[in-house]
Amino acid sequence: MAAAAAARANRKKRGSIKEYFKGVKLEMKKVVWPTKKELGSFTVVVLASCAAFALVFWGVDTGVLAAIQAVCF
Repeated sequence: MAAAAAARANRKKRGSIKEYFKGVKLEMKKVVWPTKKELGSFTVVVLASCAAFALVFWGVDTGVLAAIQAVCF
């Protein structure tokens, strides 16, 4: 009995979906979006980082493969 009352009270506390989306809209107005120039530079940094990590992983993979082949065969 007490658990059901607590569940009902908790449901009322959460609010409605309409209030949730009002809050989302208010928060989205506070967001500072990057300019096209900033977005372009961020994209270049991300792509360069991905390429660098890919090269590092390729190098490590090649080295480990060579070491395993040297030991096993």
